[in-house]
Amino acid sequence: MIYLYFIALIASFVLLFKSASFFVEAASGIAKAFNISKMVIGIVLVGMATTAPEFFVSVIAAIRGKPEFALGNAVGSVICDDGIALALAAILAPTVIYVNCRVLKVVGAFLLSIDILVYILARNGTIGRLEGVLFVLILCVYYIFILKRKGLRFDKNSPETQRMDSKGKSSGPRIKPELRRFSRLFIMGLGGVVVTSSVIVWAAEHIAEHFSISETIIGLIVLAIGTSLPEISTCVTAAVKGEGEIAVGNIIGADILNVLWIIGVSSIVNPITVELKVMNFTFPYMILIVLTMLVLMRIGCRLGKIKGLILFALYILYLFLTLKLFM
Repeated sequence: MIYLYFIALIASFVLLFKSASFFVEAASGIAKAFNISKMVIGIVLVGMATTAPEFFVSVIAAIRGKPEFALGNAVGSVICDDGIALALAAILAPTVIYVNCRVLKVVGAFLLSIDILVYILARNGTIGRLEGVLFVLILCVYYIFILKRKGLRFDKNSPETQRMDSKGKSSGPRIKPELRRFSRLFIMGLGGVVVTSSVIVWAAEHIAEHFSISETIIGLIVLAIGTSLPEISTCVTAAVKGEGEIAVGNIIGADILNVLWIIGVSSIVNPITVELKVMNFTFPYMILIVLTMLVLMRIGCRLGKIKGLILFALYILYLFLTLKLFM
């Protein structure tokens, strides 16, 4: 029977990856069809889309009474995003990735601050509904700040957003033919993410019980890597195509969502009880790898192969310590 759970887990990860790809493509396509600025696409839509697997896996786990999966998945995904996705992007990129240090200074400080805040609030062993509501409210304020600071950039005179009638007058935004296809992809991707996420939680729960493995550890490693596949794919693809800043923005945005959105909503659904031994290792390590990532990008405002190898080495060390401490 255990083989069935492993087959279901692997097959679900594959389908989850494909569904998330549909989701990412659709979200970006819809945003471009309405001529929304690239920053908003990257920070809000692409970030939300690529973290959809983590979100649904964590929330479904919380609903099923396994909030430890949710916490392990969220924290593990932050470490995985920085130590695998961004690291591989830096290693595989044809040239160094240049970073906008002015943006990094603000967003990076915010990311580090919320990581420390979550750790402080979790030190009593529980992340309750009030903390969850606080995290979601902070995220809302963050998005409002981003939208007000950069705004939605519409070019009213662009042929992409306007059509002209026979008298030469504007007749409003043009709905592109591709929009219908993007809408279908969005629904397909969202449905696939929901279904496969449920199967992943079911399979992981039974595997953990069979091998008497801590559910938090399953979340920290297995679920985190599996649900981070969209970020890994997006990051590497963007870097190889010379769009390194998109990779950096996607990872920072995903890290923020993992902490505020995923932990926040999961703890609202079902308060999370944190194993102190696990918390006192995973949270400081998450802060360490986030801080290292930000410092490396700040140095010279660029991210190259050596810096990528440093981040990847930190993730390998994390795997070794996790297995040694909790297996």
